[in-house]
Amino acid sequence: MPLGPFIREAAGADSVTVEDGNLLTGGAIQENRALTVIIHGGAFNGTHQMVLRAEATAAIAESRPLDQQFAFLKAAEAGGVTVPKPYWYCGDAGVAGKPFYLMQQIDGEALGIRVTRAGEQPDLAAALGIELARIHRIVPPQPDLDFLGSIVASPALDAISKYRGYLDELPEPHPALEWTLRWLEKHAPSTGETVLCHRDFRTGNYMVNDRKLTGVLDWEFAGWGDPHEDVAWFCARCWRFSAPELEAGGIAARNVFYNAYEHASGRSLDAELIAYWETMAHARWAVIALQQSMRHRSGAETSLELALIGRRLAELEYECLRLTGVMK
Repeated sequence: MPLGPFIREAAGADSVTVEDGNLLTGGAIQENRALTVIIHGGAFNGTHQMVLRAEATAAIAESRPLDQQFAFLKAAEAGGVTVPKPYWYCGDAGVAGKPFYLMQQIDGEALGIRVTRAGEQPDLAAALGIELARIHRIVPPQPDLDFLGSIVASPALDAISKYRGYLDELPEPHPALEWTLRWLEKHAPSTGETVLCHRDFRTGNYMVNDRKLTGVLDWEFAGWGDPHEDVAWFCARCWRFSAPELEAGGIAARNVFYNAYEHASGRSLDAELIAYWETMAHARWAVIALQQSMRHRSGAETSLELALIGRRLAELEYECLRLTGVMK
């Protein structure tokens, strides 16, 4: 079944015309293509700018399958999070060559280096704190997210075990990361509150138009966890791009983001836990960078972008050692 007939059936329309657009830049793990979809009849009658999101040729282990990503997007929309409207998921590879889902195309800029070049943006940081609080209102159990497994030991120890496993699969050792994971294991906090964590909530994964948030993107890493994990990921040095002095995502001071989040969520943030999870953030991003580079090195998906991501390893290892107190 071609794409047009699939949409016609899913939308309950009389007819559908699909105008293929460009492959969108950004998103190193998934493939995103812009579409203009003209629907005649039914509840979706009209012209819609959509994005067809499909998996890239080679994926990384931590990235969730598309049907689960779509479920997160639906849950976020139901929870009042500002996200692109999710339309339909299709698991039939015969329609578009691979499984995919369709979502609304939203206006704005997402590229981190450009967003952070705009200077200090406290209103945007506050809006993002509120959005993160909305995400964290989603707590287990959630029938539509029942594919998520339970936390086994603790969010931190489960993460450490996973990242050690990923390192073991790589062809060369990485002692600085092994050291960091051991440090994280020795200092792991006990299990606290469990919420839905986006796990990639950062500058570069939200869309901004005229300094205003238009949508939170990229849900492929989401899962149950500690709310401090998402706060720390947003503030980690590796995601501040051209404004490292602005510790909240390269767009504002921490207190602006923290205050908005605390007011909207009703919880108080623990500075020590945020510091711990920022260390975890750099170790995690280092492991993902290695996995991304292996997509290129293995020949599965030759890409200069993936190769360059692997070159980030040295700065991430340095930050890990600095945060654990080995280097000053």
